[in-house]
Amino acid sequence: MMNLRSFAYGLTIAAASLLLLANCANQKPIAKTDKDGKPINPYPAGTYDHFKAEPTYPKTHSVWKNEELLSQTNAGNSYIKIDLGAQRGLLMNGEDVVIDYPICSGTKSRPTPTGTFYILEKIVDKSSNRYGRIYDAEGECVNRDADAVLDPIPEGGKFVGAPMKYWMRLTNDGVGHHIGPVRRYPASHACVRGPSGTIPTVYSKVKEGTQVIIE
Repeated sequence: MMNLRSFAYGLTIAAASLLLLANCANQKPIAKTDKDGKPINPYPAGTYDHFKAEPTYPKTHSVWKNEELLSQTNAGNSYIKIDLGAQRGLLMNGEDVVIDYPICSGTKSRPTPTGTFYILEKIVDKSSNRYGRIYDAEGECVNRDADAVLDPIPEGGKFVGAPMKYWMRLTNDGVGHHIGPVRRYPASHACVRGPSGTIPTVYSKVKEGTQVIIE
């Protein structure tokens, strides 16, 4: 009887040990924190992993660049990825990220289309034919978010299209990627806006026909 009891006791201990090990294996490692209790970024400073692991990502306005890879990137080996959920744009070279930058896409009522596109046109100095401001005859702005198709222009007044510098056309109905105000939420009329300090570089690394993936 004692042997059976010892055997049963041994089985109970073994089962408890296995359960404890399983629980430990399922537990996430505890993130390291500094003396103030703030999480410590585990990746080397300056790396892309470090940039993405920062608590401010992806909402940050900051831009990350791989300077060495940027010098090797050109219109023949580049493409662009737009992440609408994260509101980030990526200049790519193969599978490698060259630049990660903030973007501002279309609102729910004027959404940015998703899918695979190809740059149809490149113009450095372009203005919108449809969206911009309306001025009266005295030169006073009477509509700062005007639609030239829908909004009336006062007699003697004029419509001035919004600037869309470093324009990269993606669709025939007016959607493109260009410099513009970068809110950290969708706020455009379907175009993909980017920062003035980054878009000229992206523009210089692509050509008509370059692939742009929006998802």
